[in-house]
Amino acid sequence: MNFLDPRHPFFRPLWRRVVVVAVCLGWGLFEFVSGAPFWGILFTAAGVYAAWSLLYTFTPGTPGDTENE
Repeated sequence: MNFLDPRHPFFRPLWRRVVVVAVCLGWGLFEFVSGAPFWGILFTAAGVYAAWSLLYTFTPGTPGDTENE
């Protein structure tokens, strides 16, 4: 089981992948602004990882792919 499985059918639409990345990075920015650098680094790192796996290296799975279900 991966931390974030880009092959899951939930992540097929582009808008969902963009929202996940934006929420992580936005929450990281919020934490930095509110004075919590540890949580800011944590959520920013999660956002960068999500951007890497969901946007940069994303390859859509086949519609019948049920390997991880």
